[in-house]
Amino acid sequence: MGSVKDLIILREATEDGSGRARFLFSDRYSVFDWGEMPDQIKGKGASTCIATAYFFERLEELGVRTHYLGVVEDEKAVKMGELEGPSDTIEFRLLRVIRPRIRGGRYDYSVYERAKGNFLIPLEIIYRNALPEGSSVFRRLKEGRLKLDDIGLEEMPEPGEVLEKPIIEVSTKLEAHDRYLSWDEAMKMCCLSEDEADEMKR
Repeated sequence: MGSVKDLIILREATEDGSGRARFLFSDRYSVFDWGEMPDQIKGKGASTCIATAYFFERLEELGVRTHYLGVVEDEKAVKMGELEGPSDTIEFRLLRVIRPRIRGGRYDYSVYERAKGNFLIPLEIIYRNALPEGSSVFRRLKEGRLKLDDIGLEEMPEPGEVLEKPIIEVSTKLEAHDRYLSWDEAMKMCCLSEDEADEMKR
């Protein structure tokens, strides 16, 4: 159970094949790092579910492959156009989650050198087409942890600036705290080829 949705595993994923699972979107809600709030928002689960399904189905229409299988109605996964009423559950293909080990106070990703088939790539891809005032980009530029070249910019951006070309960044996803990486670090960490990294950026 998560703070706002629940995972129901119908069939575990294996090295040889994907599993099957469902997300049940609840009426619970959370606020930033405070976590789950004490009250609920009636109908939120169903509306979030339908919005999620809408975007997955639009992506599929554009030829983008996803793990989405459909919205659940009468215990079957169907497309939105087949629904007879609101639903709060989607069904999807499930992958294995292989967690890096901690050795000497550092995360060790060597397990991915031996991993085969049907596992989550432990990266988060961050797509930015604008830089609002609170964006971490400004803080990291100021601290020197990020350079303009790293994000394809020639001049210091202004808060609220809409970018001509999106910035695509990558961070860890299975660590206690997400950690920004260079693409070279991400490729080495997860044993990705240049072609695979380029496909992720597209």
